[in-house]
Amino acid sequence: MQAQKEFPPDMQCKDKFLVQSVIVSDEASRAGVSADAFNKEPGKDIFEKKLRVVYVSPPQPPSPVPESSEEGVSPRPSLTLDNGFDIGIDAGNLKTQLAEAQRVAAKLMDEKETALQRNKQLQDEVRTLNPSSGKDVMVRAKEPVGFSFLFVLIIGLLGILVGYFLHS
Repeated sequence: MQAQKEFPPDMQCKDKFLVQSVIVSDEASRAGVSADAFNKEPGKDIFEKKLRVVYVSPPQPPSPVPESSEEGVSPRPSLTLDNGFDIGIDAGNLKTQLAEAQRVAAKLMDEKETALQRNKQLQDEVRTLNPSSGKDVMVRAKEPVGFSFLFVLIIGLLGILVGYFLHS
């Protein structure tokens, strides 16, 4: 099998590989294992695993770290970037972006407040339209459910007495 000279345009490889493994005895050497060991016969366990090829893009190179001439001394900041642009222009651009972000954040906070107020109004309307709904739930929760303990005790005693009289 040969390596491809060019990557496929969709970066999907159609190659598949079948890896087979079989358990051999301890005394078998590497030279003693032949193709006959992988024949499917009763009593032999042959394990198979299909593998596909996946292309992975190469990792990005690390960003360069500026080195100082003396150890322990930080490099002096420059007013121009390596490509010749003035830092002052970039700072002004950042300030406008910051102001825009603050306006958007304030707008979102106002929308949140109005949504919370609207939610509270709707909850109040539900309470006024159905005022007894909350009270009924509390009353229903306090009602006894099932048989009382005294009733079960009396039925149990009656069952024991009936069994005693029928048995004797």
